[in-house]
Amino acid sequence: MDKKIILKWEISGTIFIIIVGTFLHFVFNWFSRNPVVGIFSPVNESVWEHLKLGFWPLVFFSVVEFYFLRKSVKNFFFVKVGEACLIILLIISFFYTYTGILGFNILPMDIGTFIFSVIIGQIVSYRFFIRDDQRQKPVFLSLITFILLIFAFALFTFNPPKINLFLDPQGFGYGIAWPLQHK
Repeated sequence: MDKKIILKWEISGTIFIIIVGTFLHFVFNWFSRNPVVGIFSPVNESVWEHLKLGFWPLVFFSVVEFYFLRKSVKNFFFVKVGEACLIILLIISFFYTYTGILGFNILPMDIGTFIFSVIIGQIVSYRFFIRDDQRQKPVFLSLITFILLIFAFALFTFNPPKINLFLDPQGFGYGIAWPLQHK
């Protein structure tokens, strides 16, 4: 295992996720609010929809990264599923903590939360990859978790639960149905 190569991949992943995630924020509107595109990019300003900014670029980058690191690291899928879950939890935790304290959100804090969460996720991923004491984790469980996350992002784009995590604070709607009705 070459730690420098793994570090380069994780740094590249950090940059990729941040840049692609930032662009994904606008893709739904760039593609005329296409519902298929809405699965991969935010369809409104809810916290849930913004979790896609970290999740999908991580998935896309991981596909490429796996090809190059599959023989160098153990538990690739386990680590990347853990990273995806960590990024999601950090974004939700930081956002609701600071907005709960202030009573409102601040765009630079939202952007900083996204960037910070991605950086922490990539650092944790790197630290797990370079550990020498790893036992093999079940790949099947990791892939099932990834599939469930993908399914959740697709399902909740079109049929989100009516709770604050899914509420668009600007339009007070939920998911893709609301924005498409008010074109």
